[in-house]
Formats: sequence, structure tokens, C-alpha cells
Amino acid sequence: MSTAWGVSMPGLAPKPAGRATAARGAAVLHEGDWAVPTAPRLNLVRRLREQGIGAEPVLAALARIPRERFVDEALWSRAYEDTALPIGHSQTISQPFVVARMIAAVLPARGRLKRVLEVGTGCGYQAAVLAQVAEEVYSIERIRALYDKARANLRALRLPNVRLAFGDGYAGLPEAAPFDAIVVAAAAPALPEALLKQLTRGGKLIAPVGADEQQLLLVERRVAGFIETRLDLVRFVPMLPGLAK
Repeated sequence: MSTAWGVSMPGLAPKPAGRATAARGAAVLHEGDWAVPTAPRLNLVRRLREQGIGAEPVLAALARIPRERFVDEALWSRAYEDTALPIGHSQTISQPFVVARMIAAVLPARGRLKRVLEVGTGCGYQAAVLAQVAEEVYSIERIRALYDKARANLRALRLPNVRLAFGDGYAGLPEAAPFDAIVVAAAAPALPEALLKQLTRGGKLIAPVGADEQQLLLVERRVAGFIETRLDLVRFVPMLPGLAK
């Protein structure tokens, strides 16, 4: 597989106070501009907690990330609804409950991940949330236009620990493996074998599996093999092979 890398990584030059300009003209926001929880974000977190999300590091991460920055401006008024929203190319930004549920499922008891792979970057929102609870986030996207959009969105937040790849999610990122968590944001008929092989021992993978009826499947790699746990019924876009413009 040929993989093109885009970065939102360490090494960015310090910027003066206020706003600056990122690649493709995107406004760069300093952490103090975007990370302070707003009332809509706190209301979303409260609703998620009421729905049973109890992982406080995940809730804190959701409170820090401005979801409106990852959707078209026409949808900003709906950014903190607990629903999926269109991002173009027949794709969606995932429902916040599902984002929280999936990340909480792979989060270790210590509340911090080391190296995580996201399959299906989309607009970059889930990668940004993962960046709050992981030391290193790798995310792969097969649609070039979404890869470019996510790169601009993430660069605007100057997240230092996210690396994006343009490539086929079915292949994963063997050059960056092993991962202690893999989060798959599209539904495959069965779990891709290549992704399972890229889990470290003790690592966890969560993915929607199925066609007409999809279910979240949590897989943990043990010494003796893989342990599977079936979770919620969900609805995701299909996971497709290959690359697309």
C-alpha cells in the first residue's frame, strides 16, 4: 500500500498571540481560544453522563474539543446535538455518544492510551478527541478530499500528537504498529485481519461490524488469542477498500 502522510505534529514554530494562518488559509487557534469548555459542550457532556458514559477522561476530552470546527458553518448551530452530521462525500461526523462509547471502551484503567490508530479520519473530530487521552494518535483516511479537510481542521488546533495518513484502512498502518488501541469508524462485514495483527498484546480494538444490522464489537488481544465482546447496535457508513478522490 502506498501511504501519503500529513502531519499536525511537533515542530510547528511558535506563533504570536492571537490568530495566525495555517495551510490552505485555515485559521490557527491557540489552545486558550478553543480548549476552554463552553456551555454547549458542558451541556453535551452532562447529557452523555446521564446516558451512562462514566469515563471522566473521555468526557473531559469532549468538553475541550470544539465540534463546530469540524462541520460546515451552516451546521454550527447543530454541532452539540447528539447526532451524526454530514461532512460530504456520503460520510458523517459520528454521534458524540458513539464517539464517547467507543473511546471509553478501549481506554485502560489508568485513563491514558499510549499509541492509538483510528481507521476512518473523516473530518478529524474523533482524532482530536483521541488526542486528549492518548500520547500518539495515528489516523487513516481513504478519501483524499476528507484527508485534506481533516488535516486543515487538525492543524488549526495545533494538536501536537496527531499524524494522518492517506491510505486504505483495511490495511491499517503496519509501519506504525503495534497499537494499544484501534478505533474503527466505519462498518466492515467482518473484522479486518490486518488490523487484529497490529494490536499489541493486551490491546483493544473496537469496530462496528455488519451490513444491514451493525453491532459494536470490542476485541482484546490476549496471550491465548482474541476475546470478543458484543456491545451496542449502531449505524455507520460502510468500510470500503482502496482509495478515492
